[in-house]
Amino acid sequence: MIYKRGCNTKGVNGTCNKCGERGACGVYWYKFMWQGKLVRESTKQGNDKVARQMEAAHRTSLAKGEVGIREKKAVPTLLEFCSSRVEPWAKARFEMVCHKNWTWYRTGIRALTGYKPLASAHLDQISGELASEFAAHRLSAGMQVSTANNSLRVLRRILNLAVEWRVISAAPKVKVLSGERRRERVITVEEEARYLAAAPEPLASIASVLSDTGMRPEECFRLSWENVTWLNGRNGTLLVTYGKTTAARRVIPMTPRVRGILESRWKEACKREEGWVWPAPTRSGHIEPSSLRKQHAKTFKTMAGEAAKRSQKPMRPFVLYSLRHTFLTRLGQSGCDAWTLARIAGHSSITVSARYVHPSEDAVLSAMSRLGGHKTGHNRSRAQRAGEQRLLTQ
Repeated sequence: MIYKRGCNTKGVNGTCNKCGERGACGVYWYKFMWQGKLVRESTKQGNDKVARQMEAAHRTSLAKGEVGIREKKAVPTLLEFCSSRVEPWAKARFEMVCHKNWTWYRTGIRALTGYKPLASAHLDQISGELASEFAAHRLSAGMQVSTANNSLRVLRRILNLAVEWRVISAAPKVKVLSGERRRERVITVEEEARYLAAAPEPLASIASVLSDTGMRPEECFRLSWENVTWLNGRNGTLLVTYGKTTAARRVIPMTPRVRGILESRWKEACKREEGWVWPAPTRSGHIEPSSLRKQHAKTFKTMAGEAAKRSQKPMRPFVLYSLRHTFLTRLGQSGCDAWTLARIAGHSSITVSARYVHPSEDAVLSAMSRLGGHKTGHNRSRAQRAGEQRLLTQ
């Protein structure tokens, strides 16, 4: 209901001569009960029709709030959402903990926001077709399929974050391109020996550790002395506390070669109990991928020169990550099951580990023989089965 409050006798400065009120005197108010509570407000209007409209609007807004209806907020564009929310979030979360993840986000965001049709599109207007157009644009610019797919994966992650943060209600399907080349180079024992013989320090030591532990290069670079234990196991263990997922935190046993390398460095460092195993004059204080890039390239040049002198074919170059892939491949060929391999490698999904495990025919036959016949019921004699049948028919 609406009603007038006050006596509407104006005096000096708009104040009523009788009640002394200002502004509320002589205007319509409305009041009604909502959920057992009294709602009473001034319309600040002297027109009864306008007052009734304001009361109806207030009732409507309360009804919308009661059933969870809200006025739609303006959905930001991809550029606005990345600059104001995603990029600050990724930097705060990954820059100091996992710099490679932060670089992945930053590089992908720059590529996405550099494409104007995608950067200016609102998040709820981005579709799979627009993502495909962006991928085609990247390929036309001379990018590899893997580079375009990395940007598409960042876009997919951004849209999923928008759903998680309730900026949009649903995310479109963003499909990656086929034909991506994977880093599946497996280094032979001979190639590994030639590479280690030609590599200078500390590249040779780091490559040996990667080849015998299967650590990711970033995990090896961030190895510290407080995470090296000399007494556990046969040759000691390494505790990996740094990685891109929670599964990366794991304990890796050391081989005799790894123990010999780390023990000699430990003695040269005056048996320090803390600090980086591979210190370097970098911003982080330890060796970075850029620190070994020149040594790695120089090693292949040296091997190519030696092969030319011997009239041999030069060895095909590989990246340091191939040493991890080689270790896991050898581990899978040795008969290691996928669950154990995932624990050693620090995989968050068993699907990734299953790629390295390829059971041979002998392994399948051995597993069937270990099962035996007694668990399947096929090893019972004919007389025993006939006796059981008679008992059932009685």
